[in-house]
Amino acid sequence: MEGIIQKFILFLEKDKRLSLNTLQSYKRDIEQYISYLKEINLLNITNTNKTTVITYLLHLQKKGRAVSTISRNLASIRSLYQYMYKNSLIDNDPTVDLDSPKVEKKLPQILSTHEVELLLDQPKCVDLKGYRDKAMLELLYATGIRVSELINLNLSEVNLELGFIKCNKGLRERVIPIGSIAVNALIEYLNKSRNLLIQKPDEKALFVNINGGRLTRQGFWKIIKQYKNQAKINKDITPHTLRHSFAAHLLENGADLRSIQEMLGHSDISSTQVYAQIAKNKIKEVYKKTHPRA
Repeated sequence: MEGIIQKFILFLEKDKRLSLNTLQSYKRDIEQYISYLKEINLLNITNTNKTTVITYLLHLQKKGRAVSTISRNLASIRSLYQYMYKNSLIDNDPTVDLDSPKVEKKLPQILSTHEVELLLDQPKCVDLKGYRDKAMLELLYATGIRVSELINLNLSEVNLELGFIKCNKGLRERVIPIGSIAVNALIEYLNKSRNLLIQKPDEKALFVNINGGRLTRQGFWKIIKQYKNQAKINKDITPHTLRHSFAAHLLENGADLRSIQEMLGHSDISSTQVYAQIAKNKIKEVYKKTHPRA
């Protein structure tokens, strides 16, 4: 059995598509599977079958392993059996037609409209940083763009006169409208802050750090954590929280999923449908709180 496993590991190591982390995960999962086989006195992996694999997955479940961990283990084991089958070491692959346990999608954290207002009110327009931060947060919530898109925005991609920004991701370009509050915050930032922050007159970045260069994701993350603490919001806020809140609030106020999909830049509508689930959960919550016979 050890000989087969060693050859399989060598095979994986030659696969240029696998990252170091993925390779280590495969190795660890296979080693644990082999240890289990030895525990149940199955010393020859060629004697295993579908029942063996299912029993192992149930064993992981009983040990309290997460669904995502069990799914990954099955993927590792499946790759081992596929290797053995292709090399004529077994007559049948026991993992064929064996479904992975479904990983429950965690609903994204969103802020209430009151919490959004609290967060957006934190940056004070009394210094260069305050004008910049106010404009960034207002733009994020107004457009729902990703943080990576925010920090990669160039001055040329913002049209304040017509009220829109252009976002490019790969070959796809989308035009997203900006509300009047965000437009005004951007005008203030451009007039009173950006020109004093930049070091080079030909700087392309819309948002820059105190050294005049393009703001980084890490830099933005520190900024939003600071304002979250100032606002005393007791929720875990990530750089994507305003994006999720943007989508959920649009849906709550009657926007259709297709329009939200277009604004968010989702290639698949299924990615946008998670916000419909959030809206459903909120309706149920309101019903339970307000209906006399709930």
